[in-house]
Amino acid sequence: MRPLILMTALLLSTSAPLLAQDQKAGHAMRADQLQWKPAPPAVPKGAQIAVLSGDPNKQGPFTMRLKTPAGFKIAAHSHPTAERLTIISGDFHLGMGDKLDEAKAEKLSSGGFAELPANTNHYAFTSTETVVQIDSVGPFAIKYVNPADDPSKSH
Repeated sequence: MRPLILMTALLLSTSAPLLAQDQKAGHAMRADQLQWKPAPPAVPKGAQIAVLSGDPNKQGPFTMRLKTPAGFKIAAHSHPTAERLTIISGDFHLGMGDKLDEAKAEKLSSGGFAELPANTNHYAFTSTETVVQIDSVGPFAIKYVNPADDPSKSH
């Protein structure tokens, strides 16, 4: 009986980490599996998001994509957590500061990358339909420099 108990204990102690690892194993997603939905009200109309992993509304890491039409603009704003942006397609113009200034923005095309520290004021606009991947930590929030620029407050 004693060897059976020891064997069971050994089996459980070595398999538990494997079971936990399976539960946290990554996942893969094809582009045609993305589920695009309207962006939150704090993002200007016309934008769509697709969440790839995590939950932007909850505490913890997440990855999502933002799709915008040509001519999209988002006024100067910040986020309480750092963001890492990768341009998947299109042209994404990113500027730093308290006011949208197209002349001072840097054009980032497919493959471009930006890292924005928490609470850094920035703005963006697109010249083509653009898809940007955002890696951050939730909960996702936007604070506009000028509260009047917040589209969720325009009702």
